Amino acid sequence: MTRALLISFQNYNLISAHSTPAGLDNYRDLLSDSTFLASLGHSFYFAAVVIPLQTVIALGLALLVRKSFRGVGIFRTIYFLPVVVSFAIASTIFKLIYNKDYGMLNIILKGIGLPTLDFLSNPDISMIGIIILCIWKAMGFFMIVFLAGLNNIPDSLYEAAHMDGAGPFQQFVTVTLPLLKRTMGFVVVITTMDALKIFVPVYITTSGGPAQSTSTVVHYIYETAFKQMNMGYASAAAFILFAIVLVISVIQLRVFRTDVEY
Repeated sequence: MTRALLISFQNYNLISAHSTPAGLDNYRDLLSDSTFLASLGHSFYFAAVVIPLQTVIALGLALLVRKSFRGVGIFRTIYFLPVVVSFAIASTIFKLIYNKDYGMLNIILKGIGLPTLDFLSNPDISMIGIIILCIWKAMGFFMIVFLAGLNNIPDSLYEAAHMDGAGPFQQFVTVTLPLLKRTMGFVVVITTMDALKIFVPVYITTSGGPAQSTSTVVHYIYETAFKQMNMGYASAAAFILFAIVLVISVIQLRVFRTDVEY
């Protein structure tokens, strides 16, 4: 990490044997680089959509499979299966599903009389396709995290709330949510870090296109470092991203801090 930090203050080319000091020029140039700022905006857009949706879906699934009923283990396994699939394989499968000409998605849409979608070539909706892929891939993991948090809440608290006349929704708001605050904080922080450093699905499905509409900040760093060979500039971009993620994570940890014990 120290070496990368030093490189961020240099004009460092991977195919050159020499480097020259750049001072703060790399950082100053990045703050006025429209391509870098656009990729940062795409990352924030991705995070802003994925964080609440993935959290709600994972919590909803955990609430569904928390109850004991026949076959609940099968449902838990089905929901968790995407987690064990590598991101590379999942991205390749979704790339085939999204294909405009022979993809399964458009075949189904045509079959029920709906207009087809082109997630891979339409810049207006291409990021949505990646969002769907990432939520599908990760929701099972966070379902397990929420399930662990739910199972740690004593049943006696729900019984007491029921005795006080609280219905299911009131029990969820007054008992479940407050006691899940730490778990929620963990899920949100991890989801934020994963969302802001998303790369593999972008690289495999769209390669940052169409028209750079899905080029996230990590994809920008990769392109700058290994295609343009400008390692100093890419390292500076990486440390700007690191600083942003660090600040956001600290804020989130303070927001989700709780003194509630059970």
